[in-house]
Amino acid sequence: MHYVIMGCGRVGASLAAELSDRGHSVAIIDQNPAAFSRLPDTFDGQQVTGVGFDREALEQAGIEQAAGFAAVSSGDNSNIIAARVVRETFGVSNVVARIYDPPRAAIYERFGVPTVPTVSWTTDQVLRRLIPLPAQVEMRSSAANLSVYSVQVGLPWLGRSVAELEDHLPLRVAFLVRGGEGVIPRDTTVIQKGDQVRVVASPDSINRIESVLAEGPKEQSE
Repeated sequence: MHYVIMGCGRVGASLAAELSDRGHSVAIIDQNPAAFSRLPDTFDGQQVTGVGFDREALEQAGIEQAAGFAAVSSGDNSNIIAARVVRETFGVSNVVARIYDPPRAAIYERFGVPTVPTVSWTTDQVLRRLIPLPAQVEMRSSAANLSVYSVQVGLPWLGRSVAELEDHLPLRVAFLVRGGEGVIPRDTTVIQKGDQVRVVASPDSINRIESVLAEGPKEQSE
């Protein structure tokens, strides 16, 4: 598949290299041609010098054949404008925009553009390693009314399987982070102390889910 990336900073270069290494066709756009020096020597994708929301630059990058578009430049306004142009002008539905200003993220979600609020995400990840926190949205799909949440799993659930968790609650465990490594769980995978748990659930059910995760499975039967 073909993917287009706007912004060849550290995130954009890393994303382009990862997609390319996975066998995908990649085009990356940046106004500064010197930015392409961040790409590894093994990168064989297309490098387009231009503005990421300019129609000519996008067409040169093959946006009309793209399966997805990521706007990860250093400018919030540029990212959201590019994401909207790609969605509304070229009909690419699979887009994501990197956002530095957290309050803007919710506004841009209303436009149907998934966002990654960089500062708040980093802050949250550090806090979650220091203190218990409520469920945090890591990715949202307004069309499907589903979100990926980072949740805290209480002591009553430690030693229980992923299947038990899913049987008691309206969620699916997407993945775990264990010892710094991502783990795609099986039904038999046991929740361990220190696991960072990511679940897919409806926003309407997350309060109940948090309560049961904190207090234990017996809460479900009440």
